[in-house]
Amino acid sequence: MTPLRYHAPYMEYAKTRPHARFDLAGSNILACTIDELPGAREAVTLSGDNDTGYAPLVDAIASRYGSSPSHVTTATGTAGANFFALAALVGPGDDVLIERPGYDPLIGAARLLGARAVRFDRAEAAAFAVDPDRVRAALTPRTRAIVLTHPHNPTGVAADERALLDVAEIARRADAHVIVDEVYRDVSPVAGLAFATRDDAFVTTNSLTKSYGLSSLRCGWVIASDEISYRVRRVRDVVDGTGSIVAERLATLAFANLDALASRARNILARNKRLVEDFLTSRSELRWSPSVGTVVFPRIEGVDDIGEFADRLLHERETEIVPGRFFDAPAHFRLGFGGDTDRLRRGLEQLAAALDAR
Repeated sequence: MTPLRYHAPYMEYAKTRPHARFDLAGSNILACTIDELPGAREAVTLSGDNDTGYAPLVDAIASRYGSSPSHVTTATGTAGANFFALAALVGPGDDVLIERPGYDPLIGAARLLGARAVRFDRAEAAAFAVDPDRVRAALTPRTRAIVLTHPHNPTGVAADERALLDVAEIARRADAHVIVDEVYRDVSPVAGLAFATRDDAFVTTNSLTKSYGLSSLRCGWVIASDEISYRVRRVRDVVDGTGSIVAERLATLAFANLDALASRARNILARNKRLVEDFLTSRSELRWSPSVGTVVFPRIEGVDDIGEFADRLLHERETEIVPGRFFDAPAHFRLGFGGDTDRLRRGLEQLAAALDAR
């Protein structure tokens, strides 16, 4: 049988990992209850016209992110949006440049499409910044897409705007496009207009899943030029046809309440981030770069692979972090801080105890 050339080990881990008492592995904002979305029960219906996306939702996305409705295509979460965007741009024999450390479903999607994943580094020594020179050095004659996350998954580091614009110019000269996954951006200090509204070299993906506590809606979207948006919609024709009218009507309601949802998320993050930063600065053995997202990516000084430590933390202290091997950085671990504040506090206490016991 042919090997799974598109396998994404992180996603398999995320779906099959044990449910720890103190879960520091997730990257979502604490889930909303249905009562935190006013009118949700009344909005549910089992019919409606959403062949090219539910029109009120498409309009709301376009308005929120400074785009035109013709540039917006809905998708099943950011994962679906990323796949649609890649499938619109690349095929067998093409190259896709993908950052390292990186989110492995992006690598898996490129491989599933028959493309080759070529990596460029976001170096720890440079605080995981996007370096256009590294992108340029990785470029090949077959490059058709460059993929970045902003803020970065797994570190939570924001990309410099000038660097992103420089990468767009590199892509334009190579007849390529830059896919910017902005799923963590809305709840960060760098929220604002989508990069795809600034330059046709950009294709932006995003969703309600990470920043608003609405991951179960699976509401995502692609923002791109008219030409690329047409191609994205034709990809959707052969993948899932349309989205769920139930989810898209609820997502439209969410957009009507998005400022309140964003305020809720920022309040959660503000208190949780203080806990995490106080913890990190108190541990002399940890090295880390400042995060603007819902995750941070520390490493333990002198440890080359965090896997064994993460296993002990889980089995002895019921606390889970994500081993860095899933992001091509085994010396690091990803720690999420968008969830329940009390569980986060207690999980950090367990993490401190595990570090003390090494």
